[in-house]
This record gives sequence, C-alpha cells and structure tokens, in this order.
Amino acid sequence: MDSCRTDFNPPWSTEVDPTTEIAGSLNAVTPTLFPYTSPEAIWNEHRESTRGRDLDITGMSYALLEVAPQPWPMKAGQQQGLARLYADGVFPTPDGKARFVATAYQPVAEPRSARYPFSLTTGRLRDQWHGMSRTGTLGRLFGHASEPALTLNSQDMTRLQLQAGDLVHVTSTRASLTLPVQPGPEVAINQAFMAMHWGEEFLSGTSASGKRLAGVNALTTPAYCPDSKQPEFKHSAVKILKANMPWNLLAVAWLPEATRLAVQTQLQALMGEFAFASCVPFSNGASGPQERSGLQLRAAHHEPVMDTVLQAIEALLGLDSAEVLRYRDVRRGQRRSIRLSEEESQTALDAFLLAGDTRAQQWMSPLLREHLPAHAYGRALLMPGATPPMPVVSRGKPVCTCLNVTDLAIAEHLAQCTGPKATPDARSPAGALASLQATLHCGTQCGSCVPQLQRLVRAALPTVVAA
Repeated sequence: MDSCRTDFNPPWSTEVDPTTEIAGSLNAVTPTLFPYTSPEAIWNEHRESTRGRDLDITGMSYALLEVAPQPWPMKAGQQQGLARLYADGVFPTPDGKARFVATAYQPVAEPRSARYPFSLTTGRLRDQWHGMSRTGTLGRLFGHASEPALTLNSQDMTRLQLQAGDLVHVTSTRASLTLPVQPGPEVAINQAFMAMHWGEEFLSGTSASGKRLAGVNALTTPAYCPDSKQPEFKHSAVKILKANMPWNLLAVAWLPEATRLAVQTQLQALMGEFAFASCVPFSNGASGPQERSGLQLRAAHHEPVMDTVLQAIEALLGLDSAEVLRYRDVRRGQRRSIRLSEEESQTALDAFLLAGDTRAQQWMSPLLREHLPAHAYGRALLMPGATPPMPVVSRGKPVCTCLNVTDLAIAEHLAQCTGPKATPDARSPAGALASLQATLHCGTQCGSCVPQLQRLVRAALPTVVAA
C-alpha cells in the first residue's frame, strides 16, 4: 500500500499567489475560490475530497504526516491506516464479492526477432513520477539517476563491445533514439531497460533525415490490454547499435532559481541542433535555503556544430562575460569555457562548457557539483584529458535523496560494522541497516532508498549473508 507524505518542496508558494490574483481579477466582490494561506490548507481540502472513497484519508492530519509517512486509507476515527485493502473480504461491487476476469494466455504483441533481438522494458525511476512535470523540476531528485540512459546486462555490453557511457542507437519498428548505455545487474541478457520518464523534454536530438527525435514512448508498442486498457510498455522489440559521434559537448552551470526553468526551456529548444542531446537539472542536495540548483546539457554530433549554437548555450549559462576563461581551436572543433566565482574566500567552479574533447568531465563535474575548492586548478581547467592536474576527492554519489547521504559515507560506516570493535548485532544485515539509519539517518524519511541500502549492506557483509 502506498503512503501519503509531504513533498520535498511544496508547490503552493508558487501556485497560490498567481491563482489568488486571477481570482481577484475575475471578481473582486464575491469571496475568492482560492483562500489558501499555507500548504496545509490546500492539503486539508484534498483530504476532504477523499471522504467515503476507497482512498479515504480523513483520519490523517498534516501534523501526522510531518512526523512520518502513513499507509492509507485511514478513515476518520481510525488510529492507523490499513496495511491492505479488502482484508475483510468485502469488495466495492453490488454484492460485495470480488470479480475476476478470466483471461487466456497471450504471447507478447511484439516478440524479439533476429532483426530486433532485444526486449525493451520501461518503468519508473525511484525518485521520479510519470511525466516529471513536477519532480522533473527538482534537481535533487536527479541524484539517484542523473540523466537518461539505457541499461543493459553486462554480458550484452561485452558482446556489443560497449563501455559505460558509450552512445547507442536504440531502434524499434516505429522510431529510433540515441542515448548513453550503462550496465545493470537487474537486467537479463537480451533485455534493455529505459525509464518511462525520459520524454523529449529531457532526451532528444535530430535524425539523419532531419526529424526531431521524441522520447522513449516513440519506441514502444501501441498494443494494450482490452480489459484493463493498460499499454504493453514492458516489452517492445528493439535493436541496439553503437553510435559513432566523434564530436561531444557537455555544459554544466549553477543557475539562479528564479531563471533556471526558463533557461531549461531555452536549452531544450536547442537540442534539435544535435544528433543526440539531453538536458537535466541537478542540485547540491541540501535542503531549504541552502539548496542550489543548476542545469546540465549533454550532446553529441557527427561534426562540430555551428559556432552560433555554442554561443547561444554559453549566453544562457552565463559563460559569455569577460571574466570567463576560454580556449578555442576552431580547426579541431575544440572549445572550453570556464566560469569561476569567489565565495567566502574560496574559489569555486560555477559553470563550464567542454566541446570536442569532453574527457575532463570525469573530474570537472564533481569539482562543480560538490562545490570543491578550485583555486589551485586555475588555467589548468582549460586543459583537455581525463586526468586532473591534481586529485579531486569526491564526496560520492547520493543514495538517500532526502538527507543527501552518499554511497561513500555509507561504505565508510559499513566498514565499521565489520571491524574488530563492531558488536555481533552490527555485523548482521538487519543490525547494519539499523546502525546506518540510526547514525546517518538514511532511509528514515520517505524510505525509497531502503532497497538500495539493503543491497549495499549485503555487498559489505557477504559472509554474514551467506551464513
């Protein structure tokens, strides 16, 4: 059963004022239809709309949800929500009995073939929701899956001579997309996974024929179940080929929150200038006023794009001022732009654009995203290559989005659970997880990272799990 919980950043503050102004302009005499003064007022109206329905949450309060998520339904007067619907055997039918639809087995609508040997399945990402119209605007929710990617079994990647991050063409009988590939142990051989959220707002480009590429659903079959009306998004036959695009681009920048969404829209309009392009937000993972967000544009093409396109990107990301460090090699299609800032006597990397040779992203991205000191790098930031002029010590990849707990912090704590001073309880999977939650507090808010925490615990304590 799902749980009701509050959002990371309630949208009421951006929605209430405009709607109040609209209501006032329509009729200044009658009472407003938007009398909300807080997110709790909006939630209370939503709560009342569930009364008497199978999702009744009238027994909850806003204060209760601030303490912890709650299972639903929870009707007025109940002290806790139901763990399972219809446990009493009474169903919402005229006679209270369940109805079953007897359906004969049918094979998938689009089986694999020699020409399309992979089964593409789509599904949710842990921290995203449907079309990402709201979650897709929050940079912190991209900490778990930072950008569009196709996941393959490692054996398939070896057979296709693919490395993590390589671009591939994914083609069905309906469309083709280009995006990076990554290995994943959860994907079987001859299967491929792509999150259903990656629409053309986040993933696009232009085909060789000049057609603008759409998102993931352009690949999937239109077949659906005649009874439930559910589309068959879990199995579409595709072929996967390595993409040969020698010219690459990566542009990353922190941006003011007031302008970030507008800049993202303008960058999305430029994605059609490339054979492949993705544009996603990111965040420093902090909460409240300390949170800072930015945008990342990744692209690739068969040859260097026009200089006017790169200038437009630089202007949008604040890389067009006199203070920006620059390197240009027009003949080789190389371009690098760097913007530094001084904050509290510390030099930080605020924005960069790498075009042509983008291998420096391996150390420049964590330098920017984790707000690491950049003073010692200076003009070395303009140097190409994957090796940094001096080591960059990353804080790790976020696992717990709510509290910004990284995999390195978790690994460090789990190492203590196997040390000589660890208690027997801490050496068990359940004890190690409890210790993580008690010390780092990861997995104690929304709970969506708990399965990943359990996997990390099992990997850190293999002998205990085997026993």
